[in-house]
Order: sequence, then C-alpha cells, then structure tokens
Amino acid sequence: MDRFISLVHKNWTVIENPLTLAAYALWRMNWIHPFVEGNGRTARAACYYLICMKQGRLIGGDKIVPERICENREPYYAALKAADDAWDVGHFDVNQLSRYLGGLLKDQITGAA
Repeated sequence: MDRFISLVHKNWTVIENPLTLAAYALWRMNWIHPFVEGNGRTARAACYYLICMKQGRLIGGDKIVPERICENREPYYAALKAADDAWDVGHFDVNQLSRYLGGLLKDQITGAA
C-alpha cells in the first residue's frame, strides 16, 4: 500500500490524464487486495476520488463512475485482466482500463443510461 500511495503522490503532476492515475489506482488496489472485504468498493471509490481531485471538483451526473462499473462488470473485469496480463509479462499497461473509465465518465457527464 505504501508503494501504491507513493506512486500516486509522485506522479500527481507528472501524469496529466486523470484517467491514467485512476485506472492505476483501480487496478493496483484490487491487485494488492489489502482488505478482507470491500476491496472492489474501496478501489472504485479511490479511482473516482482521483478523477475528481485531478479535475479539482466533484463531477456531476446522476450515476457516478463506481455505480456504472457495478451495473456491468464484464468490461471492468476484462480491463483489469488486461492490466494483469501486461504485468505478468513485465509491462505496465492500464490503457484498456483508462479507456473504459473514460467511456463511463463520458456517460456520467452526458447522462447516458
């Protein structure tokens, strides 16, 4: 957890795309699995928190990103697996997860169902 938090802190101003840091947080917190229960909820909350903090505000919308993830988990699981698969061969790649979050955020902002 310490390395996870340190990486987010050290890259706060380096990584400009808020979705990249959010995707990293979502993937890594699920991977670390620091809690007996609530890893997914905590990871989704941290992810959304980072998106909002990078924007400097709460982002409007009826259904926020964490709620949208829960409505259809298959793309979420696929994106987490893609990050795991990249990590297994020595690469860091959360691009699929970042794109997935981008779609959910767009739907949140536009009010798409």
